Amino acid sequence: QVQLVESGGGLVQAGGSLRLSCVASVSGRTFRLYAMAWFRQALGKEREFVAGINWSGGRIYYADSMKGRFAISRDNAKNTVYLQMNSLKPEDTAVYYCAAANTDTLPSPPAYNYWGQGTQVTVST
Repeated sequence: QVQLVESGGGLVQAGGSLRLSCVASVSGRTFRLYAMAWFRQALGKEREFVAGINWSGGRIYYADSMKGRFAISRDNAKNTVYLQMNSLKPEDTAVYYCAAANTDTLPSPPAYNYWGQGTQVTVST
């Protein structure tokens, strides 16, 4: 069982930066055996994949629109995954969700089956 709690969202001007954090509470398995990811959902739109990271951080995958602006990382000692977001745009406005998959590889988005409650990111013009 995994419980995920996101933080770090807020209001930022276009061109600014935010760092999201997600702390995992894990029972039965160690955190480092889970692949982690960030998704986002804008108002009226479907949830979309942002970035994923395998257990060691050695494999990372980004959605094309986030490449070069966002960076995902994890600290297994702190049971935490991060999303550094730079050069933010108004179209990045969304609720950002942390997700976990019970695998030490880097799975496709449908494999993520543990979700946090989300944190709102709003980018103003």
